[in-house]
Amino acid sequence: MIILGIESSCDETAVAIYEGDPVNGQGHIVAEQIASQIETHAKFGGVVPEVASREHLTALGPMVDALLSEASLNWSDIEHIAVTAGPGLMGALLVGTSYARAAGMVNDIPVMPIHHMEGHLLAPGLEGVLPVFPFITLLVSGGHTLLVQVKAVGQYEVIGQTLDDAAGECFDKSARLLGLPYPGGPELAALAVDGNARRYKLPRPMLNRDNLNFSFSGLKTAVMYAVKGAGGLECLGKAERRDMAAGIESAICEVLVKKSIRACLQTDSPRLVIAGGVAANKRLREMLTELAGKKGIAVYLPHPRHCTDNAAMIAYAAFQKIRSGMPYFENWDARPRWSLSGIK
Repeated sequence: MIILGIESSCDETAVAIYEGDPVNGQGHIVAEQIASQIETHAKFGGVVPEVASREHLTALGPMVDALLSEASLNWSDIEHIAVTAGPGLMGALLVGTSYARAAGMVNDIPVMPIHHMEGHLLAPGLEGVLPVFPFITLLVSGGHTLLVQVKAVGQYEVIGQTLDDAAGECFDKSARLLGLPYPGGPELAALAVDGNARRYKLPRPMLNRDNLNFSFSGLKTAVMYAVKGAGGLECLGKAERRDMAAGIESAICEVLVKKSIRACLQTDSPRLVIAGGVAANKRLREMLTELAGKKGIAVYLPHPRHCTDNAAMIAYAAFQKIRSGMPYFENWDARPRWSLSGIK
């Protein structure tokens, strides 16, 4: 089974070809390409939806042509097309879904709409096989911070979520307070290396609440006051900025890790997956692996390149859905807002 995956939900244009055996579930990525728009949006300090849509429109067609050439395949070899249909920026989603539908119509290939978060949830399977169901997934991607009980392909129950700022938003907004360029998360993590995380006392929001929800707006506000208390950004030296970055990273990671372990214990799940862009954070991966090991919980980590938005995870999600016998739907459209519980 050869599947073309297309991802254009935000600021990465991505295409990939995945080939899998529906009998044994094994497969591999034949080829993949990702075109990032970071440099385009950096001067604005964040993603500009209209600009993102135009970038996708320019890049997508040539990228698919180049991908097919790289894989030595023709359209006649593609058996299924999988495309991100939501959630995301509406204009950006329409570029991908319109291209997928047109390509499917011209080449008589069925098109499957894929939930972006479902792609992240199943991404660890790209490294081999999926964990045995059910398992818990910490999904930290952009504006999303979720704890999801994955019962089977297509059966997802959100058991915890952010009530305001997501972890990724807190990373980015805190980075901006420290004068770091967009995208702030990776820049803050790089600055935090060798920093003293205990120098600044920062809160761990909702860590001791008896639930699985998150809240990071208070931490962002605490960082703002810490910067002001130091006399402003211009008064912070390199060592102070490094230590504050380490403190921010430590606070976010501690909340994510302890809430995830709590979710596993409360649901009697011995398997934990982390996915999404923030899952590429080295400190988070180390802390989660260490604490989970002490609790007898197995941790499954996608490769860092498949934590951020990519099309391989979209093609792989389609592979698993097709393999599970989930039907295609004729009437569907791009959905900028789409709950995981609404997946069919």
